[in-house]
Amino acid sequence: MKYFLFLFCCLSFSWGQDPVKWSAQARQTDTNTYDVILKADIQDSWKLYDVNLPDGGPLSTVLLWKNATALGALQGNEPKTGYDVIFEMDLSYYTNELIWIQSVTTEAATIELHIEYQACDDALCIFGEEPLTIPTDGSLINAVERDLTNVQFGGNKLKLDLKNTELLEASGPNVKASWWRIFVLGLLGGFLAILTPCVFPLIPLTVSYFSKSSLSRAVGIRRSLSYAFSIIGIYALLSLPFHFLDQLRPEVLNAIATNVVLNLIFFAVFVIFALSFFGLFDLTLPANWSTKSDEAATRFSYLGIFFMALTLAVVSFSCTGPILGSLLVGSLTADGGAMQLTAGMVGFGAALALPFGILSFFPNVLRKLPKSGGWLQHVKVSLGFVELALALKFLSNADMVQGWGILPRELFIAIWMLILILWAVYLFGGFGFMHPKPKKNHAIQMALGVLVFFFVMYLGQGVVPNRQTPLRALSGFPPPAFYSVFPKESDCPLNLDCYKDYEIGRAVAIEQQKPILLDFTGWACVNCRKVEENIWTQPEVYTLLRDEIVLISLYVDDRKPLPEAEQQTITYADGSSRLLETVGQKWSAFQAINFKSVSQPYYVLLHPDGTILNPPIQYTDKATYLSWLKEGIAAGKSPQPLVPTFGIE
Repeated sequence: MKYFLFLFCCLSFSWGQDPVKWSAQARQTDTNTYDVILKADIQDSWKLYDVNLPDGGPLSTVLLWKNATALGALQGNEPKTGYDVIFEMDLSYYTNELIWIQSVTTEAATIELHIEYQACDDALCIFGEEPLTIPTDGSLINAVERDLTNVQFGGNKLKLDLKNTELLEASGPNVKASWWRIFVLGLLGGFLAILTPCVFPLIPLTVSYFSKSSLSRAVGIRRSLSYAFSIIGIYALLSLPFHFLDQLRPEVLNAIATNVVLNLIFFAVFVIFALSFFGLFDLTLPANWSTKSDEAATRFSYLGIFFMALTLAVVSFSCTGPILGSLLVGSLTADGGAMQLTAGMVGFGAALALPFGILSFFPNVLRKLPKSGGWLQHVKVSLGFVELALALKFLSNADMVQGWGILPRELFIAIWMLILILWAVYLFGGFGFMHPKPKKNHAIQMALGVLVFFFVMYLGQGVVPNRQTPLRALSGFPPPAFYSVFPKESDCPLNLDCYKDYEIGRAVAIEQQKPILLDFTGWACVNCRKVEENIWTQPEVYTLLRDEIVLISLYVDDRKPLPEAEQQTITYADGSSRLLETVGQKWSAFQAINFKSVSQPYYVLLHPDGTILNPPIQYTDKATYLSWLKEGIAAGKSPQPLVPTFGIE
């Protein structure tokens, strides 16, 4: 559901339509005093952010009264307040509808109001401005519903002489559903669960039971397969309640996974899971649950088999619960919500059911399975170290949200290294951890210890400053690179050479005979940061950005005032006009006029002569972005040298 919603939003808004529609009315309360009633209708899945937000988040909504003076506080409906997964902080925002009332005084016949605001959905942000002329006679006025990219202008100050503009119509969203990724993670979790002491000993017992209690081999196979599919169905059903939450209020899933208090609870729960795996105590569900399901399993044929599978899920909870908990929390932090959770649960159940189904066809293989013993205990303790490392992620989430600063990136990685070193020592037989030390270590155990040690060495690069953000394989798990004990060296992404003015960057591109990457971005654009940290940090992408193109980053939310000589007025096709007074307004209009888009992130590859090299791209995955970058660079190799010409004032 959310995938199609995202696709719809991209198609609807990437061509300039504003997801927020304003209307206003002035009601006289005294001589030259009016209550101005503002209403904003907000498209589904979009958020309009409140006034006076904390630094480091989205842009606050600003009401600029041109010929009136505000009296008293702004009144209106209460915004929603909670943890915003996009900006990773607590924020106030509106969905569906906003109503504000502001008392003002003016002697003019109309009230001139200029509104600046930011609205975001799951992938894109709009930085909007709305000039309103409000009559004082009580007339209701609606903001003109205009295409923000349909601009008439004079002097050709912002208009580029672009070629291949038909490629603009070919641009569109590039999004891949991550259901398969979470399904594979579920499979891996299920395979780990098979190797735990709670599950592995039950495999030969259960398969043998179906084989020996059935009248024929065919009946035994059918019962084993029914048992396997019942396991898958049980774990799929566990995700069903989250689908109702997703339908009733989509942000519930994000709130569950990203709330500060819940992150601290998850941290504590995962530590308890780890201690349980270490052998300090056992986690079990109430005994009567397994008794009742076991009794039901003996009453009916295939329904009884279902309850046998339910008994397995209940009695193995002490081992599967921590693994399932990791999967559940990991799914809820992803954008796919409940559907991703279902994919993960189905994957987990499929892996858990696989040996019960396959071995029913080949019962002789049961004799070759390794016997239960001390190796199962090693698997369980190893999972304890993994749970302890995962717990740290939730403490880190709470730390970043609250701004405590107790767990910067380097300290996070150092603690991980300590946990993994202890794990490696355990695998090498250095200590028994609540159990006697083994007299002899298995070769697989020693090999795993070596792999863990090498992973510790890999993590070591994350505790020293690095130009290209190390540990790309773990991107999104440790705190971001900016949450560091080391100071930032540059305000360009990844310390690349970048230019924040089109003509300056174009002159460099002409001099170096390289294509231009136009990066329409924003200081408050979180998905812009995701592309920079997760895609641009890839070695092949980073090399191309550094060596093969000239990067021009244009910040559409930059509120630095333009010099008076650079200020200009643009006129929309409906006759309304807008004065460009800030740097951000200039580049926002520049994007709209030339590329028929007002959303960010938005990337364009073009030759310095204005030739668009391939269709522009927005928020996408690593492989698609790299392919797009290579395609544009290859198309931009022109034998014709250029000389600088300046057109934008």
